[in-house]
Amino acid sequence: MINLDDIKGSGGEHGRVTESDVKAYLQESGYFERKITPSAFNLAKKEGLTLLQIEASGEGGRITLADVKDAAKEKPKELSTMRKIIAKRLSDSKKNIPHFYVTVSIDMTKTQSLRKKMKEEGDTVSVNDFIIKAVALSLKEFPMMNAECDGNLTKYKSKVNVGIAVSLENGLVVPVVKNADKRALDEIHAEVAELAEAARNGKLPPDKMKGGTFTISNMGMLNVENFAAIINPGESAILAVSSSIPAPVVNDGKIEIREIMKVTVSADHRVVDGADAAKFANALKKRLENPESLL
Repeated sequence: MINLDDIKGSGGEHGRVTESDVKAYLQESGYFERKITPSAFNLAKKEGLTLLQIEASGEGGRITLADVKDAAKEKPKELSTMRKIIAKRLSDSKKNIPHFYVTVSIDMTKTQSLRKKMKEEGDTVSVNDFIIKAVALSLKEFPMMNAECDGNLTKYKSKVNVGIAVSLENGLVVPVVKNADKRALDEIHAEVAELAEAARNGKLPPDKMKGGTFTISNMGMLNVENFAAIINPGESAILAVSSSIPAPVVNDGKIEIREIMKVTVSADHRVVDGADAAKFANALKKRLENPESLL
């Protein structure tokens, strides 16, 4: 149970590994001094582990079954196809797009109250639906946030197609809500629910992930105070949405407990200036703090 690649061969001009090379390697590496239990030996053989790879914790330096299990867990595993795609796209994004970040805190108390009232009246919508609608309308106001740059040319998109990052067991996908600026809240809710269910069941059609012009990554359900997202290639910005958390704020000179949610805009500095991103974030804030405007 050794790896021949670890042995320097002395046989001929091609460096063929000889019997003496193997014996010398075993002697020098301390292989013969290694002790291992029978069950551990069988598992190591099954997992394709060499004895020299395994750190011993047993009495007298003996390799135990637990040691082999730990070593098996640490064996390098090839990335799934999905993770390879994610790795390439996001690595390219961070390498080629000059990111900068703007964070604002949004008082979501009115939005939460309006959502509750609508639910009592039979209209089920989520906070995420309000965010999507507010983002879509803000993108129409700030077209540089709804653009794409290849380093030489900037393309301003006429459509507002909002991608929603959906977490899966082995990665994530980004289904797209087309023409989100023209959709009512209940329409957005129905489509997002349908897209998310299809994604989690592995039945999301490829065309439902195409054409996005801006992406929202919402981790509000995961008790996250703040984070920044990586821009989806082909877009000029992305919005990271954190959890809505009760917090003391000063309102008309009085301290009140309000539902505060932080959002962070990651923007492409080739297309978007800091002031633009700040104005966009505050336009979003204004809409969500006055949610009746989204109905």
